[in-house]
Order: sequence, then C-alpha cells, then structure tokens
Amino acid sequence: MSIKVENLSKEYGQQRALDAVSFSIPKGEIVGFLGPNGAGKSTMMKILTGYIPQSDGRAEVCDIDISEDSIAVRAKVGYLPEHNPLYLEMYVKEYLLFMAGIHQVEKSKVEAMIEKVGLSPERNKRLGQLSKGYRQRVGLAAALLHEPEVLILDEPTTGLDVNQLVEIRQLIKEAGANKTVMLSTHIMQEVEFLCDRVIIINQGKIVADRPIEDLKQLTLGTVYQVEFDQTVSKSALKKINGLKSCEELGDNRWLIEARPDVDLRAGVFEFAVKEGAAVLEMQKRAASLEEVFKKLTN
Repeated sequence: MSIKVENLSKEYGQQRALDAVSFSIPKGEIVGFLGPNGAGKSTMMKILTGYIPQSDGRAEVCDIDISEDSIAVRAKVGYLPEHNPLYLEMYVKEYLLFMAGIHQVEKSKVEAMIEKVGLSPERNKRLGQLSKGYRQRVGLAAALLHEPEVLILDEPTTGLDVNQLVEIRQLIKEAGANKTVMLSTHIMQEVEFLCDRVIIINQGKIVADRPIEDLKQLTLGTVYQVEFDQTVSKSALKKINGLKSCEELGDNRWLIEARPDVDLRAGVFEFAVKEGAAVLEMQKRAASLEEVFKKLTN
C-alpha cells in the first residue's frame, strides 16, 4: 500500500482533531479526502507528509513508518498545502531550480515541468507578481518535480479560472496513472471527474469510504424531483405517508426523499389532488454526491 493509516489520532490540547482513523490507499488510485471545514482533512495531510506528528496510532507511506523516518517519507511525497507557501521575492524559474536542488533533481527537468504545468508565459516573473491561480501552478510544479510516488494535494485548484481548472485537473488525472493521489476539495464536480474513491471525514472520524459510484447510492431512501403547477407548503408535504425529508428547489419544484422501501408516487398524487394542484413532473433519481455529502456530515 502507498498509504496505510491505522487508528491514527491527533489532539490539540483538549480538542481531538482526528479520532482513531484507519484507511489504506493502493498505488495508482486517486482518492478524494472530503469533509466540512474543521473535519480534520488538513491535519491528516500534514501528518502524512511529516509536518506534524500524530498523538496516537501509526501511518506508513510507501512502507515507511512516518514516525521512524519522516525524511525518507518526504522524499517519496509531493505535497501542495492549502496555503501554498512560496518565496515571493524569487522568480518562477529560480524558485523551481531551488526546489530541484533540494530534491537533487537535474536542472533540465525544470524546463519540462514549467511547460507541463503551463507556466511558460510567467517563467520570468517574481512569484509575488503572479495571480493566485499561477501560484497554485508553481506549487503543483514543485510537488511534481522530483517525480514522487505519492501526491498529496490540499485544495489544489483554489483560485483557478475555468480554463485553468480543466488543465490542472487533467494534469492531476495523468499523474494518477502511475502515482497515488490523495486530494481534498470542496468542488464536488472535481471529485467526480478525478477520483476513483471517496473518503469522507466528519468531526475527526471517517463516516464513509467507498468507490465514488457506490457512494452515490448511500442514501437511506429513494429521491424524487417533483414539480407542481402551483405553490404548496412544506408543512403540508411533510404529511405525506412515508416521506422522510423535502427540500424546496424553487419554481414549485421539490426534492423529496422516501423512507426505505416506500414508494411515494401514489402518496404524492393523492396529496396533489387534496391540495387542488397538479403534478407536472415526477422523476426518480439517484442522490448526487453533494447530497450524500450533506447527509453524512450534517
């Protein structure tokens, strides 16, 4: 396994940021590590990259125990933190040459990496002159420069415009073909495009760990999208037998969820007749990744 975590915990004083977390990630898999703010995502990534120690439990990266040899682990890992630390007075190429020296990488690889991540137009600028999106590209270039076996990316597409998003996502996808990639993001479309599997953490504990398609089925009932021809009240909808939850989408459209093994269709039509309304559309659909995320972290 490229990453193996067993009963890992981290405490900051009285606060338990990670609580007996366990998971493993094999080589060649791109895993989305998701959770609300403060769930423990960045803490886990900092532990796996050797920036901070765990309080309890153990973790291995490329079969190396991070507590025993964090320097060897860092040689195997490319890391882009959420707040990308850069020497803003240095120039783009100068900074990447500096990073190449630290990793003992041939200087010729810097030119190839500048081209690969789309930094050629900005190569002679100071880092402090770059937009946030280009700074992210520099951070990603530095993370990839030494050809690490494991890539850990904390919010890697923060600040990128639409065109940059497409390019960087493709770059991460290509990297995942022969590396292990662990990334955190709040953009669910990004997770669906990039990831083979999703781990969701909430309040320091893992609440889901599944392939992305399986995760979408992780709903306690069937979800329907219903459109009425007039306004109906939420309190009235909640009286439908077997209805678990309902959410107004606007324009007389509702997202309703049935309790397990309940077919809501007849109940919805009976409700409409009683309210003097008509059902214009009723469509059964799988829950979206965003809806599953909300369900597991609320």
